Amino acid sequence: MKTLSFTMLTAACVMLMACSGSESSSSPPAEEVATTTDGGQATVVDTESDPNIVQVAVNSPDHTTLVAAVKAADLVDVLANNGPLTVFAPTNEAFAALPEGTLEDLIKPENKNKLVSIIHYHAAPGTYKGDLLKDGMNLFMAEGSNSKIEINDGEVTINGARILGTVEATNGVVHVVDKVLLPPN
Repeated sequence: MKTLSFTMLTAACVMLMACSGSESSSSPPAEEVATTTDGGQATVVDTESDPNIVQVAVNSPDHTTLVAAVKAADLVDVLANNGPLTVFAPTNEAFAALPEGTLEDLIKPENKNKLVSIIHYHAAPGTYKGDLLKDGMNLFMAEGSNSKIEINDGEVTINGARILGTVEATNGVVHVVDKVLLPPN
């Protein structure tokens, strides 16, 4: 029953994120993302507003692998919508540290559900930044599982991945992490 409740809550969060929208998002690189979508929130180009989570990632040379994975999973619009979301964004180096062939295998169309699950495990409904991340906290992830936050000597980690930096976005916050988070299942 508890698993069903988590599954229903996760599905509801994802549906709410996918259905919510705003009339503007920002940053010219959205045009690059727009070429791979069918007219959702990510296709809106607004050079006046602050960037959303997708635009933060697209504008980062350290997150090209993450952007490619989000595109392969068809999650661009979900991450561009209103949110709020907290995304733990692995760097290109974090993806490169995966066993050889893992990423190539995940982006195959037949493995899309597994890729979606992994990307959802990097996102938490709500905005968690600064003092909201507490030592010992179990953070509910959009995938349906929890991730553990630890703080040692001022260094914040999530499931052992160090938070290297934080960027605020119009629809939440992006924490740059040094490891790819893998769901417990």
